[in-house]
Amino acid sequence: MLANVDFRPVILAGGSGTRFWPRSRRAHAKQVLALDGDRSMLQQTVERLTQLASPEKISPEKIWIITNELLSAEIQSQLSEVPSSHIIEEPVARNTAPACGLAAFLIERENPQAILGIFPSDHVIGDEPRFLKRIEQGIELAASGDVMVVLGIEPSRPETGYGYIETGTPVAAAESALHVRRFMEKPSAHRAEEFLAAGGYYWNSGMFLWSAHTLANAVREHMPETAPLLEEIAQAWGTPRFAQTFAELYPRCENISVDYAILEPRSAKGQHLSGLFCLPSEFGWNDLGSWESLFEFQRDTRLRGDENGNVADSSGLLTLDAENNYIFSPRKHVALVGVSDLVIVETDDAILVARRSQSQDVGKIVKELAAQGKSELI
Repeated sequence: MLANVDFRPVILAGGSGTRFWPRSRRAHAKQVLALDGDRSMLQQTVERLTQLASPEKISPEKIWIITNELLSAEIQSQLSEVPSSHIIEEPVARNTAPACGLAAFLIERENPQAILGIFPSDHVIGDEPRFLKRIEQGIELAASGDVMVVLGIEPSRPETGYGYIETGTPVAAAESALHVRRFMEKPSAHRAEEFLAAGGYYWNSGMFLWSAHTLANAVREHMPETAPLLEEIAQAWGTPRFAQTFAELYPRCENISVDYAILEPRSAKGQHLSGLFCLPSEFGWNDLGSWESLFEFQRDTRLRGDENGNVADSSGLLTLDAENNYIFSPRKHVALVGVSDLVIVETDDAILVARRSQSQDVGKIVKELAAQGKSELI
């Protein structure tokens, strides 16, 4: 990494706590859970990023976190080393474009040339040294001019749950980087198979690198109604009127992702004009979007899988003719007889039993509980 680059990681840590119900709740969403190891997903994210060297390690004081009011207290408890003023509580959820834009305007006021790294708070990285090397390459590339860098994950299967990046020609004088042709929405199974066979398509990791000035200008260009609101909020930061200004103006911002709002319109300029670059990456990435994906990750990395493909976090497991089940019941001995491909999750006040293939539907359970007024369970 360039020694004189001012790098500011921005971690997106909102969420409603639905995908990993009943373990996750509105005030305890998956990023503050220890789904993979002893540390929460958010703590692991911060620990990874503070290993970056420039030439000194990234200080926690450089880190910004965008979250919500329900999660803020837990995040501050888990990340006491991050300044509380850098843990920004959105008054309402407005997707990733306003969150990224607000971070850009806040940091632009301090240093327009600072490089922002946008990172989801709930990803698993298998090979951290390779990940750090890729991030350092991306930071150097983002610092080279008015460019935007996205980390694209080498696809290992025809996945329909991720957006894709179609790439073009190599970027001159930038090792491994490719021009971005366009961003693709989550495809059908047939289209995903075509992408995999064709090559040149990468999963969109949701990790981006750009200067504060570049991103702020992109928000001004592509979100002309939202940009003035975010700028006014940023101008109030650090003053007694910040909370009121934030609460009044942020709900008026567009509810839209950074992909839709900025990256897709930018890619329409043409691959050699847009300044959009993709860094193909392979470092054991998983976004842990459901109980199914957690099961697959832990089974495939042999963290807890037995000889029959069962993955368990329990005080003991006994199986008879049972295969490929996921079990979370840490205080109890679990026995399975004649069942396969299930998710079984126990908490103090709830039990989930579902087919693994339908674990994406857990959010529907949360909606139904809300409709029934069972707020204590959500």
